Amino acid sequence: MSFQMQTPQRPLPGTYFATPAASQYQGASTSRLQSGAQRVSPQNQAPQTIVASTSSQAPVKPVEDTLSPVERAAKTINDTLAQELKYPELDTYVTQGISSDYDLSNTASWTPFQKGKVFSIPDKILGQVNHSQLTVRLGLFADINHAYVVVDNAVYLWDYTHPDPPLVGFEDQPNAINVVRMVIPRPGVFVKSISRLLVLATMNDIVLVGVSIERPSGGSYSVSLYQTKMSISVRGLGVSHIAGSADGRIFFTGIADNDVYELTYQQEERWFYTRCQKINHTRTRLSAITPNFSFSTRSAAECTDKLVVDSSRHLLYTLSSLSTIRVFHMKSSTALELTITKKWSDILNHISHMTAQTELIATNTSIVDIHPISAQEASRLHLMAVTASGCRIFLSATQSYGYANPIASSMNMQVHHIKFPPSDQNPTSSNQPSSSIVGPAQANTSSKSLTTTRQAYRFGPGFFLGLVRKEEQPQDDQLFFSGPDSGRIIRPQEPVSASRYPELAMWASVSERVIDVGLVTESFSAAPTPQGFANELAVQFDKPTSEIAIITDSGISIFRRQRLVDMFVSALKTNRGDEGLAGIVNKLIRQYGRSETAATALAVACGQGIEVASDGRSVYVTDPAVVDNAKTTFIEYGGKPHVNENVMVDQTALSADMVTPSPRHDGVALYVSRIVRSFWKLTVLSEIATPTGGLTVESTVKAEKLQVVQQSLSDLKEFLDRNKSFIDGLAGPESLGRVSTRQQEIALQAEHRALHALVALISSIVEGISFVQMLFSERMDDIVLSLNPDTRESVKKLTFEALFTTSRGKEMAKELVKAIVNRNIINGANVETVADALRRRCGSFCSAADVVIFRAQEQLRRAADTGSGTELGRNLLNESLRLFKEAAPELQTEQLDDAMKQYTNMQFYAGAIDLALQVAREVDRGNRALLWIQNGRPEGDPGAKVFEKRKKCYDMIHDVISALEQSTQRTTDQSDAASSMAVTRRQEAYAIIDTSDDEVFQTDLYDWYIDQGQADRLLVIQSPYVVSYLERRFEHNITIANLLWKYHSQAGNPLLAATVQMELAKSNYPLLLNERIEYLGRARANASASSFNAGRQKRQQLLHEISELLDVAGVQDDLLQRLRDDDRLQGQRETEVVQLLDGRIQQLSDLYNNYIDQAGYHDLALIVYQIANHRNPIDIRDTWRNLVDKVHSDATAGGRAPWEAVANQVRTLGNRLSLSESTFPITDLMNLLKRYAFEYQRGQGPQSWVVDVFIDLSVPFEALFSTLEFMLYNHEAPFVGANRHYIADDMLYVAERWYRETARGLNTLFGGDQNAAAMQETLANLPAFGLSKERVEDCQALRLRIDALLR
Repeated sequence: MSFQMQTPQRPLPGTYFATPAASQYQGASTSRLQSGAQRVSPQNQAPQTIVASTSSQAPVKPVEDTLSPVERAAKTINDTLAQELKYPELDTYVTQGISSDYDLSNTASWTPFQKGKVFSIPDKILGQVNHSQLTVRLGLFADINHAYVVVDNAVYLWDYTHPDPPLVGFEDQPNAINVVRMVIPRPGVFVKSISRLLVLATMNDIVLVGVSIERPSGGSYSVSLYQTKMSISVRGLGVSHIAGSADGRIFFTGIADNDVYELTYQQEERWFYTRCQKINHTRTRLSAITPNFSFSTRSAAECTDKLVVDSSRHLLYTLSSLSTIRVFHMKSSTALELTITKKWSDILNHISHMTAQTELIATNTSIVDIHPISAQEASRLHLMAVTASGCRIFLSATQSYGYANPIASSMNMQVHHIKFPPSDQNPTSSNQPSSSIVGPAQANTSSKSLTTTRQAYRFGPGFFLGLVRKEEQPQDDQLFFSGPDSGRIIRPQEPVSASRYPELAMWASVSERVIDVGLVTESFSAAPTPQGFANELAVQFDKPTSEIAIITDSGISIFRRQRLVDMFVSALKTNRGDEGLAGIVNKLIRQYGRSETAATALAVACGQGIEVASDGRSVYVTDPAVVDNAKTTFIEYGGKPHVNENVMVDQTALSADMVTPSPRHDGVALYVSRIVRSFWKLTVLSEIATPTGGLTVESTVKAEKLQVVQQSLSDLKEFLDRNKSFIDGLAGPESLGRVSTRQQEIALQAEHRALHALVALISSIVEGISFVQMLFSERMDDIVLSLNPDTRESVKKLTFEALFTTSRGKEMAKELVKAIVNRNIINGANVETVADALRRRCGSFCSAADVVIFRAQEQLRRAADTGSGTELGRNLLNESLRLFKEAAPELQTEQLDDAMKQYTNMQFYAGAIDLALQVAREVDRGNRALLWIQNGRPEGDPGAKVFEKRKKCYDMIHDVISALEQSTQRTTDQSDAASSMAVTRRQEAYAIIDTSDDEVFQTDLYDWYIDQGQADRLLVIQSPYVVSYLERRFEHNITIANLLWKYHSQAGNPLLAATVQMELAKSNYPLLLNERIEYLGRARANASASSFNAGRQKRQQLLHEISELLDVAGVQDDLLQRLRDDDRLQGQRETEVVQLLDGRIQQLSDLYNNYIDQAGYHDLALIVYQIANHRNPIDIRDTWRNLVDKVHSDATAGGRAPWEAVANQVRTLGNRLSLSESTFPITDLMNLLKRYAFEYQRGQGPQSWVVDVFIDLSVPFEALFSTLEFMLYNHEAPFVGANRHYIADDMLYVAERWYRETARGLNTLFGGDQNAAAMQETLANLPAFGLSKERVEDCQALRLRIDALLR
C-alpha cells in the first residue's frame, strides 16, 4: 500500500487538518482501516482526516444515491471486503534491507501467542517406551491431533487430545526406525480412503504404510494404518530426511552424502519397473559407480541437514552441513533438476551490501534451518533461512530477466531482507509502545538474544518459532515466538515507515528440550493471492485461531495465536478502571486506528472475545466488566461523522453524500464483513457427484458455519438495538437536538442513513440464513428439479450476497418457497403449517400474501380432488378465486399461469378470466399502459414495459377463451344438459369479458380477435371501447378501418360511416385509385341517406367534400388512363407516375400543373377549370381552341372524320361540364365551331352538325337561335357578305327543330306568342341572306305553319 504526504493546507473555518480521520467514504476506502487520532479523549473527538493523494482533493459532485438501505449496506460490505483484500503482500513490507522491529512484551495481554492446554504422554506410551531396546523417538502429526513414538522397529500413533487414547501401531518390519514422515500419496495409486502415507526409514529399508483418516463432523480424528507391501532397500545410505510434495512425490537424503533421492511407487509392477524404485537425481549412473577420488570438487564431509519442498512453485530445497542451499526444480512429474547452488560465502557477499559487518552474520555463522515461502504468500520471496544467531534471511530466486516464474527453472538466489533478533533489554510491560521497537534506520544488528538458535520453524503468514539454547540452561530450549503485527502493517503510523516489518514477540519456556513442532490448525490463508493473504484481522471471526503444538519428553503444549480481540480482552481484564481503559484504547487507536478499535470493541461486546481458562481450555469471555468496557469503547471512542470538505462545491448545497461516516460505522461494517466473508460470494447450493455417478444438491456452506454466523449477527443486532439510544446515528430524531450547525445536522443524518442500512442488512442476513437452513431441511434434489430450466439455472448461480441483498435474490428465494409449498401440497401436508413456519423464521422470504397464495393453492387442489362439477367443488373454486384475488398484487406470473390452467381444466373459465383481469389491474394501478396506448405506443416509454406485464395476463385469457370455444364446440353434439351447461359457462365467461372496464384488456382482446382472423366478432360486440379501439387503430390497419365504417353502418349511423369511408379514401393505406373512388361512392350514398340525430348542415358539408373529392378522383382516374396509353411516357418514369397516380388522391393543382397542362390534355384541363371554379374566359377560349385543333389533328392522323371527332369531344365535355356557363360558353363555342366547320370541314358531314351538337346537349333553342342571330348581324369574318348564308341556314334549322319540339301537345309555340311573332319576323328576313332556293321554300313553309298555329 502506498501513502503520500499531504500538502499542508491553510486552516479553514470548520476544518481540522491536523486531526487524523477517514477520507470520503467511496466504498471501504483505505482510510477505513487506517483512521486514527492523536487525541482520543471522548470529550474532544475531532473529525478525522487521512493522508491522501492529491488527485483525491479535487472537488467532485456527489452522485445522487438511489440505492435501497440493504443495497447501500451491501455496497459498504463489498467495499470493505475489497479493501481488506488489499492487505499488502509479504514482499511490500519485507523489503530490500534490514530490520529488527519487535514489540516484545512480558505482559500476556499483548503477546502474539498464549499458552493453552498441555497434554501429557499417556501411560500406554510410557509403557511401550520402557520396553525399548535400541531407539525411542517422539514426533507430531499436529494437523490430525496425533503424536507418534518410535520404539525400536515399531511406530505407535495416538490422539493426544483424547484422555485415554487408543494406540494405532505398525510393527510389521524388523529393523529399528530412524526417520518417520507423513506425506500425501500419489493420486490413483491407492484407494480413496488412503489419504496419507506413513514413510518409515530404517538403516536397511524405506517402508510405505497406508493411512486412512476419518473425522466425524466436529469430532476427533480416527487413524487406521494399512500394509501396502511397498518398500525399497536403502542399505548404506542412512536416511536422514524425508519430504513429500503435494502431488505425491517422496524425496529423501542420507547422512553420508549430499545427494537427493526419490522413492517412486506405482500400483502394479511393469516391464523393467518394480512397484517401488529409488532414483538418485543428483548423480548420473556413471558417477554412481565411479570411485570418488580426492581431487573431486565435492567435499566428502558435506551432507544434507534439511530437506523441504515448496509444491506451490515446484521447488525442492536442501541445506547442507556447510550452510550451502541448493534449489531443485521439479520440471515434470518425474524430473528433478538442480538449478541453484548458493554457498554461505555468496550469501555473506550479498549481505555485505546491505549492512555493516556484524558478528551475528559472519563466516563462522551457520544456517540451522530453512523454510519455503509459498507462491500464495509472496510473489518474490521464496525461502527463509535461519542462522544460529537467530537472524532470519529472506531470499528470492531470480532469473536473468527478473524474479523467477513459480514453475520455471530458477537461475540465481539473492538476499532480499534480514530480520535481526530483538534487543537484549528486558521487554516492556506497559500499555505504551515497547522501547525495543526501532525503525529500519536504527536496526539493531548486534543483539545476541537469539544466540544460540538450534532450530527454527515458520508457519504462514509469518509465525516464527526459534528454539534457543541459553548458556545458563544448556539442556533446555527457550521458545522465541514472533508474528506479524497485522494492524500496524496495514496501517503504518507514518508513511515513511511503511517498509518496516513490525512483529509482536514473546519468550516462553517449556523447561525441556523440544522434540518436534507442528501446526495444529489448517495453514493460514486469508486470500488466495499474495495480496491479502496475511490479513489476520480479516479472519478473526471466520477461521479457527492458529495453534502450534510443541512436543517434549513430558507432553504436548499448545500455543494459541492471540487475536486482536483476545489481546483487548486480556488487557481489559488486567487493567481495571477508567484510567486503565483510556490507556488501552489510546494504544489501540494509536497503533491500529479508530475504525479497527471500534470493530474490536464491538466484537468483544458481542461475545467474540476468547481467553484461556486455568485448565488450558479456550472459552468465550462473559465477564460483565469486560463487556461493559468494550461497549463503552465502542460508543464513546467511535468517533463522529463529518462533512468531507473536498467534495463541497457549494456551502448551501450540503447533502448526505458529502459526509464521511464515523469510524464507529466503519467498525460495524468491518465486523459484519469479517463474519460473512467466507461465503459472501459463494453460491448457496452446489451439485455434488454421488458414488453412483449421479448428482445431489447440497449446501455450499456447512449448516454449523451458517448457524455460528447467524448467532453472531443476531447478537450484534441485539447489541445495537439495546444500545441505540446511546449511539449517534441510531438514537433517532432526539439526537438532532444536540447539533449546533447545519453541517453537524447533515453529518448526523448521513450517519443515521449508513447505520440504518447496516442494521437492515444484518436483519436480512439473519433471515436469509434461516431461509437457507429451512431450505436444506427439505429434499433439495426434488425441489430443484421441480423448477423450470431457466429458474433452475438461476438458482444454481444464486450467491449468498444476492440472496441477502438483491431483489433478484428474493425472487429466486420465492421460487424456492413456492417449490417447497407445492411439494408439500403434492405430499398432502398442511400448507398453512409450512407457510407459517416460513413466515415466522424468514418473513421477508415468505410474506402474508404468500401465505394467502398457498391457501388458495390448497383450496384449488381440494377442488380438483373433489371434482369441479359438485357443489362443494364449485365452492372451493370460488374460495380459491377469492384468496387469489386477495393476493393478486403479489401473485407471480408462474403462479397465475398454474392457477388459470387448473381453472381451465376444471371448466372454471369465468374465474380464470376474472383472476387474470385482477392481477393485470394490480400490475398497473396507475393505468400507465392505457396512457401509452392512447399516446400511440411510443418506443422507449415506461408504459411499454408495464403493458408487456399486463399482456402476459391477457395472453392467458386468450388461452382460456380458446379452450372455452373448443369445449363449447365439443358439447354441441352431446346431451341437452351438457350443452346447456356449456352454454351457461360460456355466458358467464363472456359476461366477465364484456362487462370489464379494463380498456387495455379490451384493446388487447380486439387485437387478438383480428390476429385470429375473427375481426367480424367486433361488429357484434356492444361495448363503448370498440369504437375508441377502432378509431385509435384506424391509421394502422386497413382491416380495422373497414370494421369501423361497417360498425357504424350496422349501428345505424350512416353519416359516421360516410365520414370513415371518406377518410379511408384520403388515407395513406396502399389503396388503388379505383378503390378510393369506390369508398367515395359509398360515402356519398351513406351521406345522402337520412340518419337519426344527423344535422342537415353537417350532412351537406360532408356531401360537398365527398363530391369534390370524387370530381378530383375522376380527373385523376382519367389522367391515369390517359397516361398509361400515352406513348410519350415510358420506362421508369412511367412506372413512377402510374404508381403515384394509382394511389392517393392528389391535389388538383398538382394534377394540372405537373401532368395535364404539360401533356396537353385540354379536355381534362377544362374539367379542372370546372372543378376549381376557374372563370377566366380567355383561358377557357384558348383551351377550347387548342382542344379542337388537337382533336382535328389526331382524327386526321388516325384516318377518321375530323368533324365527327370534334363533335363527339364537344358533346362529351358538355355532359361532363354540365353546360357550365363558365367552362362551356355557348356563344364562344358556337363561334369557334362554326369557324372550324367553315375553314376546315366545309362540305364535310351534315351541314347542321355544329348545331346538332348543342341540340344533343339539350342547349335551349332560344339560346342557340339568339347566338346564331347575333353572329348573323355581327359581321365577323368569315361570316360576312355571301358567307352569312351559313349562319342563316343554321338559324332556319334551329327554328325548324324548335318548331317541331314546341308544336306538339300542349307546349307553347316557341315559348310564347311574343317569341313566335319575333320568329316570324326573323324568318321573313332570312332569304335575304343568300339562302338557296330550297331553303327559301322551307322558310316560307315554316312561316305558313307558324301563322296557322297563331291564328
